[in-house]
Amino acid sequence: MRFHVINAQTTMFRPAIRLAALGSVLALAACGNAKQPQLPNMQTYRIPPAMQNANSGLGNLFTLGGKSGPSGQATGVSVNAYLWRASLDTLSFMPLASADPFAGVIITDWYSPPATPNERFKATAYVLGSVLSANDLKVSVFRQTMSGGEWVDAPVDPATASGIEDRILARAAQLKAAGQLNG
Repeated sequence: MRFHVINAQTTMFRPAIRLAALGSVLALAACGNAKQPQLPNMQTYRIPPAMQNANSGLGNLFTLGGKSGPSGQATGVSVNAYLWRASLDTLSFMPLASADPFAGVIITDWYSPPATPNERFKATAYVLGSVLSANDLKVSVFRQTMSGGEWVDAPVDPATASGIEDRILARAAQLKAAGQLNG
């Protein structure tokens, strides 16, 4: 007798379970046709207008947490706005994966040069401080090559990262000489 009660309850819930499973399958199928989001481009991460004006009291710093603390010194994390903008400009040929102006980190997505489709690069730029100097900039470059249908890590010429750093520093100097930041 007990067997029939459990079987009757299970039979009662079978249509509900089937309906829920069908709904889940339809929902997942609908997701497969969803449009994939576009990665942001470099223009998405413009310098705020307050940072562009040297008379704003913020100068060329991004400051998180306010302009100044009780002692009058800047608080929070700050990066050099010229290095930040120059890094975005210099790396703009690669798709942007993420950018954090407060931490000073720019990460690109993989980029394959049109001339070498079996090779791809990824870069990370770190703006480490508030001074416009080579010591406040670090660029890391990663390289992969296609081998047997898979992307495999490959060595990068050390001159590649230093060359990108040189270009960023030159662009930052141009921005500073012009006395403005392009936002």
